[in-house]
Amino acid sequence: MLLFPVIFPIIAGLIFLTVKGQKQQQIYIVSVIFLEALIAIYLCVTKSDSFTFWHMNKNVFILLQTDKLSQFFVCLMNIIWCFAAVFSQEYMKHEQNTKRFFTFFIMTLGALNGLAFSGNFFTLYLFYEMMTLLTVPFVIHSGTEEATKAAMKYLGYSIFGAGLALLGAFFLNYYCDSITFTVGGTLNASLVSGNENTLLVIFLIMMVGFGCKAGMWPLHGWLPTAHPVAPSPASAVLSGIITKGGVLAIIRVAYYLFGAEFLKDTWVQKIMLVLAVFTVFMGSMLAYKERLLKKRLAYSTVSQVSYVLFGLMLFSPLGFCGALLQIIFHAVAKNILFFTAGAIIYKTGKTFVNELKGIGKEMPVVMWSFAIASLSLVGIPPTSGFVSKWFLAQGGLSANYATLGLLGTSVLMISALLTAGYLLPIVADAFFPGRAEEYYHRESKEPNYLMTAPLCILSIFAVVFGMFPNGMINHIMQISYSIFR
Repeated sequence: MLLFPVIFPIIAGLIFLTVKGQKQQQIYIVSVIFLEALIAIYLCVTKSDSFTFWHMNKNVFILLQTDKLSQFFVCLMNIIWCFAAVFSQEYMKHEQNTKRFFTFFIMTLGALNGLAFSGNFFTLYLFYEMMTLLTVPFVIHSGTEEATKAAMKYLGYSIFGAGLALLGAFFLNYYCDSITFTVGGTLNASLVSGNENTLLVIFLIMMVGFGCKAGMWPLHGWLPTAHPVAPSPASAVLSGIITKGGVLAIIRVAYYLFGAEFLKDTWVQKIMLVLAVFTVFMGSMLAYKERLLKKRLAYSTVSQVSYVLFGLMLFSPLGFCGALLQIIFHAVAKNILFFTAGAIIYKTGKTFVNELKGIGKEMPVVMWSFAIASLSLVGIPPTSGFVSKWFLAQGGLSANYATLGLLGTSVLMISALLTAGYLLPIVADAFFPGRAEEYYHRESKEPNYLMTAPLCILSIFAVVFGMFPNGMINHIMQISYSIFR
């Protein structure tokens, strides 16, 4: 059964090429994605299992397994994919090559499920590369010269980053008893003795490599290049979900191969914290200066995903809990923001921030959703973003390295102010443009329910999760305690 969520979308994507008629294609896409999500989530909530699909030798085999972490990511990825599938049914009507887009859209979900269910490094690397290759068509979709260059940049950065990770894996294959993911790590103590610094260098190389997909400096450059040229539903999943593929790989390597105990209080931990904090600040500053809406949101992703990396590199239960909460709430908020950007482009053709004055009168539902998502990214209660940032701040302040913890928490607060500076003025200008005659005489350009329904539901999630977070916090704390037991 673990094979089904992986194989089914890939086969269904290929079959989609034979489906004729726009209505039949829409029904097919939504049915496949929702069926896939139901089965994947059912497998997550009903049982834990493992399955070796293919075995070449002792350390090279495809292993699928469910644990608490894989269940977390599978549920998030499939739920968000359902919203993107519905939204894209309307948005893609003004795009060309829609059959190609949806073929890869469906197949990518299979790669993501394979990545989440990966039970060892070889399996993770296989699906990680598959995820990259299947999402390149998202970026190159329009076929323009700009899109082609952006796609090649995305592909080049991703392959280079994955190559760094693979280089580290060659060393791990020697120093680890097994490359099967095990809580606490699999390093062989006798082999590690005397080679600690070598392994720490290897860890840093792998983190920089996988950090590429997560948008961490210095390999973050593909994000602000790829997002503006991709269709908005693709930008939403690239920002909200694909970047989390890099985060998942970082968690697996750090916590399930090296082990938190080996990495904590080392120089490489300090370097990773500095990289994460620098990326948070840099992304916020670049977003603040950017005038193209989707590019501003891309730089925001660079900043916000590094909140997650900061929490992970604290190697503490509070930091880890804050990181997983940030993964969920960032995915929700950033999908809302890219959906709203897509709705604005679809209905008005406007792409720059200074063109959005008074648009709240034309598209009130869209801009109210934008406002809620913006408040969540800033971290203002009662939105969900406040909850994750609270735990991240608590994790930073309770760490055993006062200087870095305090510095990191301070930068998170500064970044929150910058986030307010580059998102909330858009909301203010949308509803209060300054000239009444330009506002009250505008006609409604609200998109139909295929666009507004995902926005409204996700916006409700962004508030409800912030007002009643205890159930989710308890579940994530269980994952955290299973790692720090």
